[in-house]
Amino acid sequence: MNIMDAHTDTSEILSDLRQMLGTKNVITEAGALIRYCRDWSGDSDGKTLAALCPTTTEEVSRVVKYCLNHELILIPQGGHSGLVCGAMPQDSQSHLVLSLERMNKIRKISALDFSMDVDAGCILENVKQAADDEGCLFPLSLGAQGSCQIGGNVATNAGGLNVLRYGMMRELILGLEVVLPNGEIFESMSSLRKDNRGIDLKQIFIGSEGTMGIVTGASLKLFPKPDHVVTSFVGLNSIEDAITLFAQARRDCCDLLSAFELISGECVDLAFKTMPSLKDPLESRFPVNVLLEVSASGPLDLQPLVEKFLMKAMESGLVLDGTLAASKAQSANLWLIREAMTEGQAQYGRHLRTDVSVAISDMPAFIRETDKVLQKAFPDSQLIPFGHIGDGNVHYNVLPPHHLADEEKIVLLKAAEKMIFEMVDQFGGSISAEHGIGRLKQVDFLKRMSDSQRFLLDGLKAMVDPEEVLNSGCILPLKKAC
Repeated sequence: MNIMDAHTDTSEILSDLRQMLGTKNVITEAGALIRYCRDWSGDSDGKTLAALCPTTTEEVSRVVKYCLNHELILIPQGGHSGLVCGAMPQDSQSHLVLSLERMNKIRKISALDFSMDVDAGCILENVKQAADDEGCLFPLSLGAQGSCQIGGNVATNAGGLNVLRYGMMRELILGLEVVLPNGEIFESMSSLRKDNRGIDLKQIFIGSEGTMGIVTGASLKLFPKPDHVVTSFVGLNSIEDAITLFAQARRDCCDLLSAFELISGECVDLAFKTMPSLKDPLESRFPVNVLLEVSASGPLDLQPLVEKFLMKAMESGLVLDGTLAASKAQSANLWLIREAMTEGQAQYGRHLRTDVSVAISDMPAFIRETDKVLQKAFPDSQLIPFGHIGDGNVHYNVLPPHHLADEEKIVLLKAAEKMIFEMVDQFGGSISAEHGIGRLKQVDFLKRMSDSQRFLLDGLKAMVDPEEVLNSGCILPLKKAC
């Protein structure tokens, strides 16, 4: 059966949905729909019948049941800041965006339990501020934190800058509230730190990109708010030296290291070109730079600790130059370098963004060998490898020559991505460290999946969502006609 045969009257569908949610919560005007059909990259546009904006979990449940009965596909959407088209609607007749943006309440904060319960539509930055107001820290830190939402963070198992110390989003979740593909509500909101009652079912939904259920609420793990933060920017000769420095930092900084970012000299140049007002932290340019941060709560004096560590590294010739932020403003300036280089790539236009991971010890060889392959194949392209050394995550990006036509850029970047992924395979790494699979990486993901993995994933989807109501076509290909 074609997915719309059972109910082809879209005007009747929209009328039903308006009665269910209210007219203002069913968006159909073409101009207003643009932002629901275009992700952060802006590389492609989707299509949808409407964007639905429920305000309660019960409304989400009713919408899911309605779509199940009328053979419609729901595309759950948070801040729409993903990079793999995981929340991109594909059909103007059968796809409905379900935006959680109006479910944005902080339900409860307990500084004693170090936990907080939030709606899935809460913007990450607001959650972080609410925790901060209570003297606590929610450590997830992303470039898109001003727009991304907690539900999306859960659905994509978001990573970011602090994974080294606090882990991925999976490690920050105590409980979830989820609407299942049959419209039933899975209630597992809890602040318990230890609960060993069989299989932890909430894990099914973390990283599932909205294909197994719609996250409507989350109980999050908080930490003591750091009283002391020391930020440093240093220059080194090579990535090998950066890895050696990382190992020393893990030991010498008493496991208080919260961020350790690899930034190449090309990335620094791009940052200053993008944001000329930035203050240069070092007197010279270096092939490799590291932005590191150490933080702690309680009566600890971190400054001497970090100074001793860096002095030791400079005396050994490992660190060639460096600076310590003397204020919050100086620390913010150092982090702006990291943000500006990312913004510079966005301003460049069409380019390749990869999100791969290898073993930390393999990072130097991986980047070196990938550089050789790509420089030989595309000598006029700019190679931009950077990333989170502490968790082996490399964003190996490629900026194509400006003079190429858009179609030529697409061909070049696709070929470059294939080469990068093949190099990842050689090092036993992952083609997606934190961005997910979505629709863009589906073919590459399935090609690398074992038969046993595919059996389990297909079986899980068939059991939880046999009618393919939720985000079908994301991660796994859509089986029924659309």
